[in-house]
Amino acid sequence: MNPTKPPSERSEKEWQELLSPEEFRVLRKHGTERAGTSPLNHEKRQGTFACAGCGKPLFSSDAKYESGTGWPSFYQPVGDDAVTTHKDRSLFMVRTEVRCAECDGHLGHVFPDGPQPTGLRYCMNGVAMNFEPKDE
Repeated sequence: MNPTKPPSERSEKEWQELLSPEEFRVLRKHGTERAGTSPLNHEKRQGTFACAGCGKPLFSSDAKYESGTGWPSFYQPVGDDAVTTHKDRSLFMVRTEVRCAECDGHLGHVFPDGPQPTGLRYCMNGVAMNFEPKDE
């Protein structure tokens, strides 16, 4: 695999070589990890949550909160260019899907029932992200 190839140009085979089977299922096939299974649910250190597919910074630990849903939740991304949103009409409902703005990997969904200051709950699959602790 060519590591210098932009993530948006990687083939399905290249993604399968790069990601674990569970990361591939979630990020590339729009899967969902089982609730309560991600170690990132309990991550309390200061740092950044980055895309497991391409390393793009997505969420700051400052925006993480305990939603009680079983998935890592945040009230806002690190910036306007971190994620994109898309209508998701799967499972007989309409939701707003959240994807990495760099590699288009599926991260989870955003809901309008989060805390202030945004009122949003970015409910993310932990397997779709890596945690990068802040240097102490």
